[in-house]
Amino acid sequence: MATARVTPPARRGRPGYDLESLLAVAVKVFNERGYEATSMEDLARRLGITKSAIYHHVSGKDELLRLAVDRALDGLSEVADETAAVEGRAIDRLEHLVRRSVHVLVDRLPFVTLLLRVRGNTKVERQALARRREFDHLAGELVRQAEAEGDVRPDVDPAVVSRLLFGLVNSVAEWYRPRGGMGAEALAEAVCKIAFDGLRRGPSHDAPAAGPSAPESPASPTPSATSSTE
Repeated sequence: MATARVTPPARRGRPGYDLESLLAVAVKVFNERGYEATSMEDLARRLGITKSAIYHHVSGKDELLRLAVDRALDGLSEVADETAAVEGRAIDRLEHLVRRSVHVLVDRLPFVTLLLRVRGNTKVERQALARRREFDHLAGELVRQAEAEGDVRPDVDPAVVSRLLFGLVNSVAEWYRPRGGMGAEALAEAVCKIAFDGLRRGPSHDAPAAGPSAPESPASPTPSATSSTE
């Protein structure tokens, strides 16, 4: 009885990148070297393929950048849409926005890291910054609404609050490493505790400024406060 020959599966080539895996490597290189300092030759060398193989998937480096920052911005846009549907007070919607933004940062860390390094030097970068400003505007509006509803301490400018809040969130991209670290939910909880415990208006902000305290019952002087008389 003849033994049937098994035909090995066709090889995909070296190393067989599809657009998704190519984009992941490109984003890693952009974050390491900087977008402007990275050439298509650099990408081809890291990927182990020719430049023409890259051009089979994208028109050039700028398209890779657009795909990468859109991955981050699309996540933030989804969070903004979720937040708009949240019922309740503005402070609760603001906390939802912050919490879910941390999740996006963790889930799409390389893409968000690249987005945060965009400076507006190209058309793709300027478009990305315009979309970021839309998100920043939403955050600022929620802070102003929360202050108007009396839930945010009134002694800090809403624009400053918004920048500080998302400065805190964005700083996570510089140090957070998913391996062995806390998960997205634990990290979001930590950020919200730090941010909102200090932001929410508490009893000390509702009470009028205290005047001179009432005199207390006289107490026996301590030895250090007692003067000797002769």
